[in-house]
Amino acid sequence: MMVSSSAYLILSATIFTIGVLGFLVRRNVLVMFMSIELMLNAVNLAFVALSRQLGSLDGQVVVFLVMTVAAAEAAVGLAIIICLFRNKKSVNVDDFNLMKW
Repeated sequence: MMVSSSAYLILSATIFTIGVLGFLVRRNVLVMFMSIELMLNAVNLAFVALSRQLGSLDGQVVVFLVMTVAAAEAAVGLAIIICLFRNKKSVNVDDFNLMKW
């Protein structure tokens, strides 16, 4: 039994919406970081679903590139979060005013 592409796209939109809400509502840097990763995975799911529907491998190649960039972003992002935690002893966004004069 085959699942239609529209079901995958609806699931992708739902996951993306959860990611956006998690990013906008929560003030914890780690939760915001995980929400960004959730949004990237939702877009990857949409790329794969549309690639399958069109019968092309272009979407899957883009997903491979996005996953590579996301892995590098995760490593750098976690390193920055660890440095901020060591300096401020908190991961709350409201405590970080490093850009203010």
